[in-house]
Amino acid sequence: MLGLPIGCNNEIHAANILGVQVHVATMEQSLDRVDEALQQGRCLRVITANPEMIVRAEKEEGLREIIRQADLVVPDGEGVVWAARFLGWDMTERVTGVDLTQRFLEKAHTYGWRVFFLGGKPGVADEAARKVREDFAGLEVEAHHGFFGHCTQEDREDHDNEEGIVARIREFNPHILLAGMGVPYQEYWLSRYPDLARVSMGVGGTFDVLSGQVKRAPQWVRRVRLEWFYRVLQDPRRVKRQLRLAVYVMKVIGQRIKG
Repeated sequence: MLGLPIGCNNEIHAANILGVQVHVATMEQSLDRVDEALQQGRCLRVITANPEMIVRAEKEEGLREIIRQADLVVPDGEGVVWAARFLGWDMTERVTGVDLTQRFLEKAHTYGWRVFFLGGKPGVADEAARKVREDFAGLEVEAHHGFFGHCTQEDREDHDNEEGIVARIREFNPHILLAGMGVPYQEYWLSRYPDLARVSMGVGGTFDVLSGQVKRAPQWVRRVRLEWFYRVLQDPRRVKRQLRLAVYVMKVIGQRIKG
């Protein structure tokens, strides 16, 4: 599916990074694709690919196939943009899950699209939905946590099992379904239920940001492409994740050497 036209007049291609195809797409091109799908009544599955996902997909055939079948794979992270440019593709900007979510919400508010948040610890997605309703008056947003089997008795009485959650989503009939259950579980879960929404996307820890649990880096830090460092300062446990990026960098260099 990769390499299909995006928007009315633009066509984009896919960069091959360690055997994983990532669209050379800007934020505006990505939003055009979402607009087009919703206007035409088509389903669109979006994947936000970061270096960790790419390294995992290189080894995990099931995840790699899910990414291959996605309609839009956006570069979520400076490491992906660097790799694409290093390997010869003219990728100009990252398209993060949290930024894309924010733009989705703005458009949903404008056009009356319904949005469902699925994921996070109990209470996080609900708080994120509450704050979004405050910011976008009139926007229809529903939420449920991602801990289907680990919750309070109150949650158990309210659609705790997976079948009940799926039924609740179907009843709400969202235009956009955002799943924040971590990679790769959110990708596998969304691929099992491809018809729950017109547009579906895995968003990782985005609900933590929307709910105020996690503070995002200031705009100037994002502009100089040091958001990853800001996140390490906030949570030193991320050092291990950053060390894994060294493996990713070496693999990308190896791909270039092999041609």
